[in-house]
Amino acid sequence: MQNILKYFKGSILLSLVGGACAFGIGHFYTGTISGALSALFLATVLSVLEISLSFDNAVVNAIVLKKMTPLWQHRFLTWGIAIAVFGMRLVFPLALVGVMAHVNPIDALVLAATKPAEYAQIMLSAHVSIAAYGGAFLLMVALKYFFEETKDVHWVRIIEAPISKLGRMKSVEIAVTLITLYVFSLYQHEHEKMTFLVSGIWGLVTYVAVDGIGAFLQSPDETEQLDLNKASMGMFLYLEVLDASFSFDGVVGAFAVTNNLFIIMIGLGVGAMFVRSLTIMLVDKGTLNEFRFLEHGAFYAIGSLAVIMFTNTVAHIPEVVTGLIGAILIGLSLWSSVRYNKKHG
Repeated sequence: MQNILKYFKGSILLSLVGGACAFGIGHFYTGTISGALSALFLATVLSVLEISLSFDNAVVNAIVLKKMTPLWQHRFLTWGIAIAVFGMRLVFPLALVGVMAHVNPIDALVLAATKPAEYAQIMLSAHVSIAAYGGAFLLMVALKYFFEETKDVHWVRIIEAPISKLGRMKSVEIAVTLITLYVFSLYQHEHEKMTFLVSGIWGLVTYVAVDGIGAFLQSPDETEQLDLNKASMGMFLYLEVLDASFSFDGVVGAFAVTNNLFIIMIGLGVGAMFVRSLTIMLVDKGTLNEFRFLEHGAFYAIGSLAVIMFTNTVAHIPEVVTGLIGAILIGLSLWSSVRYNKKHG
């Protein structure tokens, strides 16, 4: 138990500090102990929700992180958490509202502090763009994994083996993503169809750009050795964009729990820290090697999340359902891995 707890010391400390801040914010806005306790409860709910939605993210992070140099692993766990907590959970919502409402970030911050309901309304108005962008990026992540033609370990063979063979067709995942975007665009309101398509295409372009930069940094020419630090930098960039894509829907969905941006930042930030701690544990303990199908479950969950993000632009799917789908897929992959280990020693 102590061996596991050592990975979560920083997360537990942050959760205590975050809880105290949430309590103080609640008391500041309401002037009552009950209001302070309510804010603490909402921050806790958001933290749990973030962890449940991001377990698959932790698995994928661990897959990439174990290939990085110790220097870039450290940067991911320090710079990365700063970007995750303050960048995606505070700066991104402020910047988005600033663009949507045509105000500067300071005015957006004042709006969030003084008129949280109005701020939330502006934030939610951008949901279609955010869902299309994040969904397209995550769908590309999942499809790239399953369309890999050299992939020889299959969890659901009847599905994965034929898909892997289709990977011989270059850029097939781009074609599938574009078709998916077109189909979902047909169900958007008339004035949002183009917004959905353009945002989704930008999500796809972002994936291609990040993947291309990573490939460039990892593939030296004939006259030079592979620079592991350069390769790790490309992986770092990939992980940051991946984390951002996971965060988009979570940040928007959090406004269904509370209108207070600061409570949202605390709750999601604490959850993001626990996901980072889980990532470190998965890498150190070699869990990915021990459980043969765990990464399959993670990529199925990512594909499901992408489809759910698209679907949410047409009909609301509760965050609890989203979290349950991911947890079930991860759980089934773990169970299948244990069965495989018993069968094959």
